[in-house]
Amino acid sequence: MSSSSSSLLLQNLIRFSEPLKESLSRTPYAPPESYSNVSVKSQLQSLLSNTTISEPEVRVKVKDFALCCAALASSSNSTSIHLSWVPDSLSGSAVSAFKEFAQAYYDDFMHSKCLMKIGELELDFGGVVESGKKLVIELMPEVLPLLKSNIKESAIDASEEGDGISAASARAPVAYAILAAYQFRWFVTQVDAPYIGKLSPLLIPCALTALDHWSPEVKGQGMISFIYLAKNMDAEEIGVYADVILDACCQNVASDDEIWQYVVEMSVLLVTLTQQRNPRSSWYEKLLNEMLNHLERQPRNKQRRITWLTHCEPLFSGLGLVLLAHFRRLFPLFFKWMHADDDETVLLVLERMTTVVKLAWIRNSLYIERLVDELITLYKDAALKVACEDIRSLILQMLKLIRVSHRPQFNAMWVKHKDDPNLTALFPSLSEKEV
Repeated sequence: MSSSSSSLLLQNLIRFSEPLKESLSRTPYAPPESYSNVSVKSQLQSLLSNTTISEPEVRVKVKDFALCCAALASSSNSTSIHLSWVPDSLSGSAVSAFKEFAQAYYDDFMHSKCLMKIGELELDFGGVVESGKKLVIELMPEVLPLLKSNIKESAIDASEEGDGISAASARAPVAYAILAAYQFRWFVTQVDAPYIGKLSPLLIPCALTALDHWSPEVKGQGMISFIYLAKNMDAEEIGVYADVILDACCQNVASDDEIWQYVVEMSVLLVTLTQQRNPRSSWYEKLLNEMLNHLERQPRNKQRRITWLTHCEPLFSGLGLVLLAHFRRLFPLFFKWMHADDDETVLLVLERMTTVVKLAWIRNSLYIERLVDELITLYKDAALKVACEDIRSLILQMLKLIRVSHRPQFNAMWVKHKDDPNLTALFPSLSEKEV
């Protein structure tokens, strides 16, 4: 970079930093009581440039500016006590400041640069790529190792004995790891295909470090990042990291309630992405068994069962006929949840059971008769539910599927219900004459 370019970059950096710095200084901030020795606001203020910086420092200050904008921008969808003090107006200003700075950054002296060297990678930006995305990508080799280090500082060392969490927190306040995790997630979500897959050697190690942290907040941001990566990468781009990532998924299944939804969605997306052509992969079995272990311990936990039932469909589809090996654990949970008090659980479990019936056809399962009895009981009980029509529609669909796959056995079971006045609406659809 020439001296004139560096000087112009410095002017732009100060121009976009100053309004943010002023807004940040006017924003009220009180550190949480349990973190009285930590000031996230001061940490962010230190990242913004002032008029006394020299030209040799410009590159470092560009990185710091981006980190400050990342933290402020990520506060808009944060529930963390460490970022909840940031008003939406300041968060929006940070997003705008970063975009405008990036535009000026490339317009001033890099408008003709289509090829960019990122570590050992060379990316072609010959197409239309917005300036903000290009700047995020350009900064990643400098920013991500720093964020990974900030997250790792307060992680539990395997050699620590006793209260590892206290020891880790004494070494470095966990608030800074939480801040770094939010900044990392923001950087990840600014880039999409086809570029994000090429950056996996930079992104995945940092995301794994977040998953390995003891703090649910840090883990949660790592999980959200992996969810984004799974939706924007293909299996080849994840490549050699697949086994390590799936092992981390299994290790994190027993996460706290607040991040259970993230670990389930992340795990299902990643196992189906990386093992899609191999339903007998040990990772399918390990992951499903880990989830079932957890659900069996807390079958009445409404939040967990709804989350799992919402996201497990691709897992079932990936397993296909191999689901038969898991019937002895799946159906006891299904039978329990079918009669839950909330309609959402009932509808979800009926939808997932329909998928299981379609994929595995029940075969010669011992659960056929029990399933038919439970469905008929639920059909009658549904009269008292708000979602009565939807529930009964799903029940009828499943009974038809069972009848097609096991007509003689189904007809023999259906005989004992033929005189039940509460089932008259079912008779025309399930009569022996229907093909």
